[in-house]
Amino acid sequence: MMGNATKRLKIIFYGDSICVGQGISIHQGCVVKVAAHLEENKSSFEHDILVINSSVNGRTTRQALEDMPYHVQSQSPDILLLQYGLNDCNHWLSDQGLPRVSLDAFKANLKEMVQRGKNFGVKHVLLINNHPTTLQEDNLPNTGFPFEYFNQKYNEATRILAEELQEDVIFLDIEAHFSKLLSEGREMSHFLLEDGMHLGETGHQVYFDFINPVLKNAIESLANSQKQD
Repeated sequence: MMGNATKRLKIIFYGDSICVGQGISIHQGCVVKVAAHLEENKSSFEHDILVINSSVNGRTTRQALEDMPYHVQSQSPDILLLQYGLNDCNHWLSDQGLPRVSLDAFKANLKEMVQRGKNFGVKHVLLINNHPTTLQEDNLPNTGFPFEYFNQKYNEATRILAEELQEDVIFLDIEAHFSKLLSEGREMSHFLLEDGMHLGETGHQVYFDFINPVLKNAIESLANSQKQD
């Protein structure tokens, strides 16, 4: 029995190690925090809510797009959050100066994931870019630039794509949100693990605080649209 809910609402987080919560205890990750918060406050929603985390460490948009039929399309979610870029922008020594996924391919992959999600019943696509890192000194192999330089490029590409797809996505600019925190005197290292890239517990709390209100609004809009139907 689902009480007042007419159906189970499915939310899928589809991203990389940031959504996985690499390097911290499971319960401290932002996705688990979201799921726990929705469960604790389920009486305020008109749906039973199922949160699915289909994220994989090290994943690029190319790999995610190939796996989308199983991880997303077969699940028919109502809300889909996409978070990629940190692996796409990375440069491996074996690629002789090329990124794992080019900027153009990165944007095209994200766009197709949005389109596929919509085609399989997703009502709201939440598209999020990535936080700043502290990897600003050592250059990536055969590039002449550090990791953070490329992270910013791919964050901007995500921002541009969100503008192009503004009718189909809700954009969460986490990079801008962290930049605001830094302008208030916070240090980025405070939010990260020692590797300078992955989020620590404090960083995941920032993600949760930033994502949760947007997700709540998306859930409520679905409930309202069902009432109108």
